[in-house]
Amino acid sequence: MDTNFQPIISTNARGHYRQHPLEFKRALVALSLEPGASVARIAREHGVNANQVFSWRRLYQQGRLGVPALMRGDGLLPVMLAPTAPASSNTSSDADGIIVLELGEVRVRIEGQPNAAILAQVLDRVLR
Repeated sequence: MDTNFQPIISTNARGHYRQHPLEFKRALVALSLEPGASVARIAREHGVNANQVFSWRRLYQQGRLGVPALMRGDGLLPVMLAPTAPASSNTSSDADGIIVLELGEVRVRIEGQPNAAILAQVLDRVLR
């Protein structure tokens, strides 16, 4: 009995995975977050699976797709005003306050009068 042993070379049956740039992913996520947008339609128009767009949306909301598109374009951050407690008489200045920045898992609280240069550095690091 003659036996021929040959290595079995397995190829990936699913084919080549496409690597989409971050800008492409962020752009599709931004389109999908528009009011009334259809994720299925956006995915179909751009040649990707709708499940992939939903996955990118989760990554985006977790802050794992880099700087969110809303933060890059216009340089504005969402602001929420909260009622303030009445000022006590021993306050050093009326300009003292509290700034709280929340972005995904990151929370920065700044009390008092922040130095503009320091605040710019903090924002630069947080928004990367």
